[in-house]
Amino acid sequence: MLTLEPEEVAFIGQGMSRPECVLATESGDLFASDSRGGITITDAAGRQRFVAASTPPADFLPNGIALMPDRSVLIANLGLSSGVWRLTPDGSLTLEIAEADGIALPPVNFVGLDGAGRLWVTVSTRLVPRQGAFQKGYGDGFIAVKDARSCRIVADGLGFTNEAIVDPSGDWLYVNETIAQRTSRFQIRSNGSLGPRETVAEYGPATFPDGFAFDSEGGVWIVSVGSNRVIRVDAAGETHLVLEDCDAAEMADLSLAFDEGRFDRDMIDIANHRRLGNISSIAFGGPDLKTVYLGALGNDRIATFRSQIAGARPVHWHF
Repeated sequence: MLTLEPEEVAFIGQGMSRPECVLATESGDLFASDSRGGITITDAAGRQRFVAASTPPADFLPNGIALMPDRSVLIANLGLSSGVWRLTPDGSLTLEIAEADGIALPPVNFVGLDGAGRLWVTVSTRLVPRQGAFQKGYGDGFIAVKDARSCRIVADGLGFTNEAIVDPSGDWLYVNETIAQRTSRFQIRSNGSLGPRETVAEYGPATFPDGFAFDSEGGVWIVSVGSNRVIRVDAAGETHLVLEDCDAAEMADLSLAFDEGRFDRDMIDIANHRRLGNISSIAFGGPDLKTVYLGALGNDRIATFRSQIAGARPVHWHF
C-alpha cells in the first residue's frame, strides 16, 4: 500500500482562497470552493477560471460543494447567512435550501448529490459560534435530505457532522464526524430515511476526519484537518496512513488539549503553515481515476499525487 512523504506531493493552480472542497470530473475539470465568494475551475491543461457569485450575502463563505448535471454548483454557506446556494456558470447566485423541517438552517458545512437526485446536507453544530462544539464527547450536528417531497432532518446528535456522501452501491450514506473522530454510515431506506448509525472506523489522537472519497476496491480515503493526514480505511475497517504532514510535538499538545477540554479552532489551524496547508477534502480524478487531489483550508493551490488504487466514479463524473 502506498505511503508518501509530504515532499513527494505536487501542486496545481495558484491564487485560490481556502479551496476547502474539491471535485474532479471525467473532462479533467477540477472544481474547488473559493472563499473569495465563488468557485475556481482548473481544466486539464492547467487553465484556471474563477467564477464569482454576482450578489452573495455579505458573509458568504463557500465550504462543501456539489456539481449538478447542468454544471451549476451547489455551495454550502458556512457564514451565518447560511443556506445552500446555486451558482450558475455565469455567476448568478440563488438560494436553493434555507430550512429543514421548517426550521432555518444554521451554517451549512456540506452538500452532496446522489445518484437518485437527492441532496444530502450537513450542519456540524447548532451552536453559534461553532467553537462551542469543539469539545470531546459533544454532538449536536445533523444531516438533512432534500428530495422531491421536502427537506427534512434524517440523523441528529452527531459529533460535528462534516462531509456526507452516498457510497457507490447507493445503499449507504457515509459521514465523517470530525469531533467524534470517526467515520460512520447509515443504511438508506426506500423513503430516504436512515437506519441506525454504524461505525466504519474510529481514529486515534489528532486525527479529525473532514472530507473523504471512495475507491474502486471498497475503501474509504479520509483526510484529517489539524494533522494533515490522509488515511485509507479498507473494506474490513483496517486503517493505513497514506500521507502525513505535521509536527509530532504539536500533535501531542493538540491531543492533550482535546482530552482536557482546551481544544479550539486555532489548534486546528496550526496545520495551515505546513506544506499541505491543512487538507480538508479529497477527490480521485485523471483518465484512470488514480490521480488524487486534496483541497485545503490554508492553501492557495491544490495538492496532488498518484495512487496505486483507482477511485470509484463519483456521481458527477460525467457532468
